[in-house]
Amino acid sequence: MPLNDKVLLEAIEEAKKKATKRNFTQTVELIINLKDVDTKKPENRFQESIELPHKVKDKKICVIASGDVALRARRAGADLVMDRKELEALSNNRRKIKEISKNYDYFIAEGPLMPLVGRYMGFTLGPRGKMPTPIPPNADVAEVIERHRRMVTLRLRGAPVLRCGVGREDKDSKEILENIKAVIERIQGRLRRGIKNIDTIYIKTTMGKPVKIKV
Repeated sequence: MPLNDKVLLEAIEEAKKKATKRNFTQTVELIINLKDVDTKKPENRFQESIELPHKVKDKKICVIASGDVALRARRAGADLVMDRKELEALSNNRRKIKEISKNYDYFIAEGPLMPLVGRYMGFTLGPRGKMPTPIPPNADVAEVIERHRRMVTLRLRGAPVLRCGVGREDKDSKEILENIKAVIERIQGRLRRGIKNIDTIYIKTTMGKPVKIKV
């Protein structure tokens, strides 16, 4: 990757300076415009969940598990824990299932319960790109939850553009830099020609003006 840390840090700082002061803390966003990528072809579309070095903002995590795994998930601070009975009780309540699918960012499920999740929730989790990450019964649930809280998800569908939050305006610029590098490195690996498929990169705050980075 030809981008160096100095170039990225300068762009981050400039984006922060250009940010109009608001009564909320703005997110620092990364926008990657692609070239020579035909998104009409299914093989060129993808969804990528990337674990960042530093958390951008709080993500709501739903864990679907039973017994000891469910207990450990509650102790680890999962935002919602559903066991098998609770999952089955939702089977005829599509409205509630859609509400849960919308309100939680990431889903984690104990391996044996994955078929039931697919049966009862797949119709809404699938299209949203939120099918659960399966975990074995002996997994370190707290660690898995913490990893998901640091994740961002990028989707390449219609327009050849990828965007995600990589920090907040009140965070250290070096942490934002590390998050940006993690995203770009991962995306390069998904593109057929790597960096050559990246046209332009911008950094901006939620309400601020974009800063272009030379590629």
